[in-house]
Amino acid sequence: MTIVWQLILLVIGFVLLVKGADYFVEGVSDIATRFGIPQIVIGLTVVAFGTSAPEAAISITASISGSGGVAVGNIIGSNIINVWLILGISAVVSPMIVKKNTVRFEIPFTIGVSAIFLIMGMMVDSLHIISGIILWVMMFIFLGYLFISAKSIMKKEITEEVKPQKKINLPITILISLLGGAAVIFGANMVVDSATEIAKVCGISEDIIGLTIVAFGTSLPELVTSVTASKKGKNDIAIGNIVGSNIFNILFVIGTSALISPVPFSNDFLIDGIVMIAAIITLFLFVLRKRQLTRIGGIGMLVLYAGYFAYLITQV
Repeated sequence: MTIVWQLILLVIGFVLLVKGADYFVEGVSDIATRFGIPQIVIGLTVVAFGTSAPEAAISITASISGSGGVAVGNIIGSNIINVWLILGISAVVSPMIVKKNTVRFEIPFTIGVSAIFLIMGMMVDSLHIISGIILWVMMFIFLGYLFISAKSIMKKEITEEVKPQKKINLPITILISLLGGAAVIFGANMVVDSATEIAKVCGISEDIIGLTIVAFGTSLPELVTSVTASKKGKNDIAIGNIVGSNIFNILFVIGTSALISPVPFSNDFLIDGIVMIAAIITLFLFVLRKRQLTRIGGIGMLVLYAGYFAYLITQV
């Protein structure tokens, strides 16, 4: 009976995710258009931070409760899933044009952040307050870059002829966006909780749960948001969501967790950490020449994730 109830909650969670993402993407896109904010900035900040909320809630809670395997595994697993699985699916749905700044700065910055996270984790038994401060400083550097970048883009666009836009009811649009985002987060938590309970009944270990079920569950907001944005042709939100989410996952989620309580980092995560860095490097290589993630590139990333998942299965 317990398994049946968890399966029902799983289905309800998926429904909330899909419908919530639809309203969330439309809402933030309309707000960005209304204020002339570049959609890539919205994707890298509001959408990325919003879809990273499940990772933050679960990892910080796991860190406080002493479940370091879930906290670190959740972030590493989510970042791998975000790139290889979610961007792979999004690119198969619709080829994605990538902004020049994303290729030149944002993706390389993500590679650097991922490498620093792994190096710090392997140098000490646990990430503590010093590690948290370093990660938070890097987060403020990234936010500063986004602020300068947004001002530059808006300054260029202000002289261009602006086509008349459909007027929106701003308070209602903001409310719809917030409700959509809340549905995404609440649905993700329902999926994670129910899937984790089912996994425990099957006797799966904490580290594997963190790297797979919890990581996939907390990445569901990114998945449904990015695929929805890709289907609607809003590639800036889709790409920005994933790149920004990976950055926030490490700098904000792990940084905050380390500031609150030491985060144990097991040597068992070395291979997974290397795979996390390899995932973002493959994205960089796929989009470097033509600044486009094609369907073939998307299929390639899905194949790579399938190989990594097969490796994880052998570790169960």
